[in-house]
Amino acid sequence: MNGKELVKDTVSLDEVLMLAKQLRPVDQARLVVRLAPQVEWALEQVEPDLSPLPHSSLHGLLADLGPAPSTDDIDEAQREMWATFAQE
Repeated sequence: MNGKELVKDTVSLDEVLMLAKQLRPVDQARLVVRLAPQVEWALEQVEPDLSPLPHSSLHGLLADLGPAPSTDDIDEAQREMWATFAQE
């Protein structure tokens, strides 16, 4: 294969969810934050006049992700973000 790996053309939703569930809760939250604007933009391209979705509680929307990050996880994430803030 000349040192190159074979790459699949598509990845299934189940495969992505399986990988996302292996992330720490704080990284799962980061994934959602990074992905949300891209999804909103893609939806607007398909249906520009799409009315906003009705608001549900975040607890209900994210219940399948498991327990919320602990205070320690949140503090660690904030330290990591601020540590690289000036560099970015």
